[in-house]
Amino acid sequence: MALPLTGIRVLDLSSVIAGPYCSYQLAQMGAAVIKVENPAAPDAARRQGADPALNAVGMGASYLGLGAGKRAITLNLKHPHGKAICLRLVERADVLLENFRPGVMQRLGLGYETLRASRPRLIYCAISGFGQEGAYRDKPAYDQIVQGLSGAMGTTGTAQSGPLRAGYPISDTVAGLNAAFAIAAALLQRGPDGQGQFIDVSMLDSTLSVMGWATSNWLVAGQKPVRAGNDNFSASPSGSFRTADGLINVAANMQAQFEAFCRVIGRPELSADPRFPDPDARIRHREALKAELERALEERPGAEWVERLNAAGVPAGPVLGLDEATALPPVIERGSVQRIADVPGVERPVHVYRAGYRMSGGAPQVDSPPPALGQHTEEVLRELGYSAGEIAAFRESGAV
Repeated sequence: MALPLTGIRVLDLSSVIAGPYCSYQLAQMGAAVIKVENPAAPDAARRQGADPALNAVGMGASYLGLGAGKRAITLNLKHPHGKAICLRLVERADVLLENFRPGVMQRLGLGYETLRASRPRLIYCAISGFGQEGAYRDKPAYDQIVQGLSGAMGTTGTAQSGPLRAGYPISDTVAGLNAAFAIAAALLQRGPDGQGQFIDVSMLDSTLSVMGWATSNWLVAGQKPVRAGNDNFSASPSGSFRTADGLINVAANMQAQFEAFCRVIGRPELSADPRFPDPDARIRHREALKAELERALEERPGAEWVERLNAAGVPAGPVLGLDEATALPPVIERGSVQRIADVPGVERPVHVYRAGYRMSGGAPQVDSPPPALGQHTEEVLRELGYSAGEIAAFRESGAV
């Protein structure tokens, strides 16, 4: 069956993570994505990743992870012909995606108000650090900066370590996911004969919106987050615990789970201890409770405890590395990692992670490898009606 976004055309002018992550989600749902890059300054992700050899050929691991399912062209948007080509592409596009600083597209003569005049159905999505208006609109924003400004770093680490950033680009990624969701909603609202609209995605807003209880406890109850390390600040015992051979995670958030936890480890009396009678008391005496639990847990290996706790209805699991996580049975069974062969400039197959959901009408997937820089420029220009002579002239002038 056709994927839900089959027939939707996306013009992706974005780079690095937030925008490419968004367009990768759309591509997996069937959208036809054209990635537009400056021939003199392509997407920086092409030179980023853990394999220097791939970086050297402009196919860095950071790019490969989000580049599949797209076609790639080069356009110099500052060149009159490059701008004209972009305008012709917009005439056929359903969505334009960009993550320039606010104001850049307007200065290029490609802002939303200009484009909607000729393409009223266009859905224009702009991702930025702090939104298109306001006091922070012109401030530079990377994931690291937004993690700090959002308070996300202030919720991590311990009192001793101080704030710690998440080990992956959460602010970039969640902004891209928000953008994909907003675009899908705008496409649904537009319908077959409707108008497009402008979508303004802020990395700061996106990060704050997914901080869950940390944000709501402050906004509703006036409680600031406390850095609790690997512990769940909202429940106890819930966090990472030492065993005979390493850490395991346990989330005994409910009273029945706490009582089962105590029974499994051979300390049933803890559930009747006057220090730990209810969830609030267990949070207040978190450290004392953890010490009691770990004395018992350190007598056996983590894998044994995980099996016994799960059998008793207590959520528990090991703390894995990414190599182990991607080899887990549910990841394999769901086909979450897709193998892609024949990647330009790469002498081995590439494996990429798919979307985090499945649909009965067709599983999200990509059907083409990450493209080389400008790989489809001539193909796309021919589709736009340009002749071989015109294309050659564009190359000669630096427009493409």
